[in-house]
Amino acid sequence: MIRQSAFEKTGNRMLKGGLHCHTTRSDGRGDPADVIRLHVQNGYDFLALTDHRRYNYENFAPEEDIIIVPGMEMDRNMPEKRVHCFHTVCVGPSREDGNGFEHDQRFEGGVVSGQEEYQAIVDSLRAANNLVIYCHPEWSATPACEFDRLEGCFAMEVWNSGCAMECDMDTDAHCWDDVLRQGKRIFGVATDDGHRMEQHCKGWVMVNAKRDLNSILAALQRGDFYSSCGPEIYDFRIEDGKIIVECSEVDRIRFHSAYYPTRMVRAEDGGTITRAEHPLQDYMPYVRASVVDKNGKIAWTNPIFLK
Repeated sequence: MIRQSAFEKTGNRMLKGGLHCHTTRSDGRGDPADVIRLHVQNGYDFLALTDHRRYNYENFAPEEDIIIVPGMEMDRNMPEKRVHCFHTVCVGPSREDGNGFEHDQRFEGGVVSGQEEYQAIVDSLRAANNLVIYCHPEWSATPACEFDRLEGCFAMEVWNSGCAMECDMDTDAHCWDDVLRQGKRIFGVATDDGHRMEQHCKGWVMVNAKRDLNSILAALQRGDFYSSCGPEIYDFRIEDGKIIVECSEVDRIRFHSAYYPTRMVRAEDGGTITRAEHPLQDYMPYVRASVVDKNGKIAWTNPIFLK
């Protein structure tokens, strides 16, 4: 049996977390303390305040029991205005545990000619002991041939609430399989990228980790999480030649790999399902699953890599 690592029986409680949001420290409309309190009210265990080019460590609502994950968003435009752009979120440990950035450290914006120049920025984020997430590829109009050659991103956004609410983009992992198909092992995260208060708490990750910063970061790096906008996923495994998903009540369960056809199992007669299976095929280099509830809310597993 092969089980995706998020669902290994560790005794940990699955932790709910946000990895991309904005406040009045950059172009967000919510005060940092209010943004934190909103996430606490919605059951979050951890949150990264990733304001543009401004690194943060601080919990602006210290009375709240939430782990603040250090981080920021870095971005660059292309020379031809509105052609496409590169945005990445980075998250890391405390200064005492080796983070290379200072609290409130600021960075200038700028222009890059393409993937080769942005690679240097990704490298600098990683050199500061931060994990890097590639953001909203559909909104950024970034061709897959640009971002799939970037090295060092441990994950990419498969859902972005701000983009979904503003322009119906980056809503269902449209670019993820383009990258996975090239043989790159990259995880998928659901985020908010919330700028307005109503955009927060719409997409999150559920992490199999102890409730401390270093454990959360290590679990993220290993892929010990799934992403959701609502449904819960309880197991994703390969057993006896079958791919198996178990989840909360949903309308349909989908199995994805590098090649067609994508398999979907749908509930009958307006009902719901909580389990589906699909035969494993020898040609599959990886398999992942997504589940969709009656309200159209989605949750995504990370892939099980087979080759």
